[in-house]
Amino acid sequence: MEIEEEKKGERQVAYITYKGSYQEITSLIGEIVGYLTSKGILTTKGLQWRGHPFCVYLNSPLEVPVEELMYEVGMPFAGEAEEQGRVKIKTIPEQLVLSTIHKGPYNQSPVAYVAIAQYAHQNGYQITGPPMETYISDPHQTPESELETEICFPVKKRD
Repeated sequence: MEIEEEKKGERQVAYITYKGSYQEITSLIGEIVGYLTSKGILTTKGLQWRGHPFCVYLNSPLEVPVEELMYEVGMPFAGEAEEQGRVKIKTIPEQLVLSTIHKGPYNQSPVAYVAIAQYAHQNGYQITGPPMETYISDPHQTPESELETEICFPVKKRD
């Protein structure tokens, strides 16, 4: 598994913060995409997709019960948009991350989390925030064994 250091540029995102089961991620992504495409918003407001849907995991299923899981699901875009209902808008600042691509079923991704944490420890990095998964493949069109997910942690070099 190849782990890389990279700078993620500043990006504007539409997102929903959610508390509950990870089973809701797909429908939350659908809600955000629906918001961004509703009423011709992509053409009338000049919005453009700027990447794949993602999820930031704010706590761990190893530490809290399913009903207490907290996460943000989002989609990067460019253009002007206003918040509506559960869909909020924010700018994520530039950040240094360690990342890898996990290929295969989502439930096998913990191996990548462990690999990044070990790499960070062994190479003088401090993890500075929660992990993010970016869903490169569409699970409705890609066999589970071929799904690609970028997993990254924000980091800084230790002094």
